[in-house]
Amino acid sequence: MPVTPDQNSKLRNIAIIAHVDHGKTTLVDAMFRQSGLFRDSQVMDDRLMDTMDLERERGITIAAKNCSVVWKGVRINIIDTPGHADFGGEVERALSMADGAILLVDASEGPLPQTRFVLKKALAAGLKIVVVINKIDRQDARAHAVLDEIYDLLIDLEATDEQIDFPLVYAIGRDGIAIKEPDETGHNLDLLFDTIVEEIPGPSYDPGAPFQLRVSDLSYSDYLGRLAVGKIFNGRARARDSLVCMGENGKQVPLKVSKLQIYEGMTLTVVDEVQTGDIVVIAGIENVKIGDTICHHEHPRALPRIRVDEPTVSMKFSVNTSPFGGQEGKYVQSSRLRERLVKETLLNVAIQMAETNDRDSFLVKGRGEFQLAILIETMRREGFEFCVGQPEVIFRHEKGKKLEPIEKLFVDCEESFLGIVVEKLSLRKGKMINLVNNGSGRVRFEFSVPSRALIGYRDEFLTDTRGTGILNSIFDGYDEYRGDCSSRFTGSLVADRTGTGVAYALFNLEPRGRLFIEPGDPTYEGMIIGEHNRSQDINVNPCKEKKLTNMRASGKDEAVILSPIKPLTLEFAISFIREDELLEVTPRSLRMRKTILSASKRHTANASKYK
Repeated sequence: MPVTPDQNSKLRNIAIIAHVDHGKTTLVDAMFRQSGLFRDSQVMDDRLMDTMDLERERGITIAAKNCSVVWKGVRINIIDTPGHADFGGEVERALSMADGAILLVDASEGPLPQTRFVLKKALAAGLKIVVVINKIDRQDARAHAVLDEIYDLLIDLEATDEQIDFPLVYAIGRDGIAIKEPDETGHNLDLLFDTIVEEIPGPSYDPGAPFQLRVSDLSYSDYLGRLAVGKIFNGRARARDSLVCMGENGKQVPLKVSKLQIYEGMTLTVVDEVQTGDIVVIAGIENVKIGDTICHHEHPRALPRIRVDEPTVSMKFSVNTSPFGGQEGKYVQSSRLRERLVKETLLNVAIQMAETNDRDSFLVKGRGEFQLAILIETMRREGFEFCVGQPEVIFRHEKGKKLEPIEKLFVDCEESFLGIVVEKLSLRKGKMINLVNNGSGRVRFEFSVPSRALIGYRDEFLTDTRGTGILNSIFDGYDEYRGDCSSRFTGSLVADRTGTGVAYALFNLEPRGRLFIEPGDPTYEGMIIGEHNRSQDINVNPCKEKKLTNMRASGKDEAVILSPIKPLTLEFAISFIREDELLEVTPRSLRMRKTILSASKRHTANASKYK
């Protein structure tokens, strides 16, 4: 007879799902305050769960994180999931530890595409859903219409009857208020805590099964070494127990745990024993990978591994070979670069790395160019100096057909911009799926677009819609290759010598296109200093000074006034470069350059390419 699983009633493991800027981190702050984790008089930072500098700067969640609060004797482990589809690997890791999920939706914006992506993963995992409609105090709140949209979304995602019959809570996360109806007056989050405890099931387990823990996250401590984070599915364990780690190939590696820790708030507390359902941090383990199972050596039994979607975009990382190489970075060697990328693949299941024929270059694969941009920004802040190539989508070949990744694109813009947006997306091989015009002056429509066509389009979209358009996309599988399309219709202004930018020269180059450098900026031969108005590249001299003469007319030496330049950002540079160009990344600078720096060698290479 099958064994009926038991439940640990003293624990709740929940993941919080929300689109970017729907108030997830602010709500968690309020839950911390009310649960008694902090004294009333204690000074507390905002957005406690945004622990990375990049998360605080961008206002998004990048890495999944854990914390816990205690409510009426029940410990609630909260798993903060990213709201962006590019960090899907983090989502899949986080959901593997959860028994339920809170779907947090803005009362005005409603469920947006990134919410759809994470919710789809949660429903597929069979998690119990609690819906929280947040920010109901907004003047443009439309709580009842948003609730209908949530039902439509769940039905569209083929949720079960139990999942559609969800508990509903309205909230003002900033003020720490949860209520049953939008027009009620609330004072605290008691309703939300009670709903979690009553509706989310405790972790289920087989009482007769041996100890099993699946590793869902990895970290590192200077004092304790490698840390493995995971949920206990069955059994108990004590510090100093003799355990084994079961890898992907079933190989058993003996290990001895030096320390067991669980989350209390945002901090870790050492315990002697852990039980079923606990989210545990184990110290003293080496050579462990995400997805491995840790169990007692007497009863080795592996759990199903965490499987994530395949990467869709690749970029080449290489050593910086520019004339300015090694001047600004702390780590410049290929061995250091390789070591750092290997470390990233161990900590992030959605990132893959492959060797290339060139020992100084490595191919890195991820979910999207945004995920790779975050990796690049993180590495440059750590002191790395390197070059990256153009992002390229990863094609598949099945049954003699070439397949490419497709994105479902959701656009919200003013009606007057509809024509230009549709025209641009059609040129990029996009197909319109749906169009909704409610007569409010704004239109919403959906497109099916190749992933490669969206690289570099987001900045163009904001320009076309005067900054008022909203663009969101989610991965929609693979489809047959839709044909060639150009992602950039302009060329590059390329410096033809090493020197320093001069105002006189740059002023005379302004009619040629948009400049990326200012007077005083260093340049070298092959460096891209601007965007040409026409499709071809052009070599220019940004260092040319005005010749002096012994005769000057009145008003001859008027001050040169240059147009202000837009600061070069990492995302723009990645989307701007072509296949024969590279982005030079250092802790202090971003420079775009040609792969072949010498103008004469580029000319020879282009001539041989067309023969």
